[in-house]
Amino acid sequence: MSWLVLGLLLFLGIHSISIVNEPLRDRMVERLGPWPWKGVYSLPAAAGFVLLVVGYGLARQDPVVLYTPPTWLRHVALIVLLPALPLFVSTYFPGRIRRFVANPTLVATELWAGAHLLANGLLADVLLFGGFLVWAVADHLSLARRRPRAIPTLPERPANDAIAIALGLALYAAIVLGLHRLVIGVPVLPA
Repeated sequence: MSWLVLGLLLFLGIHSISIVNEPLRDRMVERLGPWPWKGVYSLPAAAGFVLLVVGYGLARQDPVVLYTPPTWLRHVALIVLLPALPLFVSTYFPGRIRRFVANPTLVATELWAGAHLLANGLLADVLLFGGFLVWAVADHLSLARRRPRAIPTLPERPANDAIAIALGLALYAAIVLGLHRLVIGVPVLPA
């Protein structure tokens, strides 16, 4: 469990710099330059991601059950997850969705984490998905006092909404139909 916790602290910690101290982040970008800062930022993020993936896998080998969700909550989780990937993709294919949902990546993260908490009750699940949910909500709330930053995207076009929805739903279908089992080792749908 310690690898999972360390991974979460590293990954979510580095992603929280703007939440807790945006002026520090701005000074670092100014001092180092945007690309070197991204390199410095990426090292602990990548290490944290590897640690949380390995730690999550290890924690699931010796599971600690906190709660057992009823089976029907898995179906609810699948419905909650349906818009998550189209929202995530709309971040990079801006159109009306991106204009309507100001922070689609954070909303997608909140849906992803919340849905997984509905369907999973192991301690490792609560740490992983609960950690991401708390972080996404904190980041969402902190955006009210932060100045917006440009995200590299394609030019805004109405057709981007159709692209975001089609790509997002295709990814959703791939995950549900087997990619989740292939990558995570857990099938979404019972055999």
